[in-house]
Amino acid sequence: MGGIAVCPGSFDPITYGHVDIIRRGAKVFEQIHVVVLNNSSKNPLFTVDERLELIKDVTKDIPNVTVASFQGLLVDYASNVKASAIIRGLRAVSDFEYEMQITSMNRVLNDTIETFFIMTNNQYSFLSSSIVKEVAKYNGKISELVPPTVEKALKNKFQD
Repeated sequence: MGGIAVCPGSFDPITYGHVDIIRRGAKVFEQIHVVVLNNSSKNPLFTVDERLELIKDVTKDIPNVTVASFQGLLVDYASNVKASAIIRGLRAVSDFEYEMQITSMNRVLNDTIETFFIMTNNQYSFLSSSIVKEVAKYNGKISELVPPTVEKALKNKFQD
């Protein structure tokens, strides 16, 4: 297919589910911009800089991935990097309704950027950053949910 795609998210923290979507998108598009939403209305566990470093670390073996952050409208970021597509992961039907609203609004704002949904691998269909943080908070096993550097970062956050 080619072209440039943007894969947005809060990635607080990045999970194996996110990595799966990024890897699969990287097989389809020439370049993937993984972008961290800097949403001031959320109270993230990791700073934007920490999330950027974790994403860079776990995607370093994917040569066509760029990692950045942004504030504002996603379609503006996509336009600035000349992206023709937005990649979104779907875990379940419940994700679809929310994603459809966002996609519809993005289409109103810029109808030249298409959104592509990638169904998550079944083994990650239950996985969310919120669940990972909750399990890590109580010292539960998360090694099958997040890459080793993310597991270490979570343990460090909850030791403090």
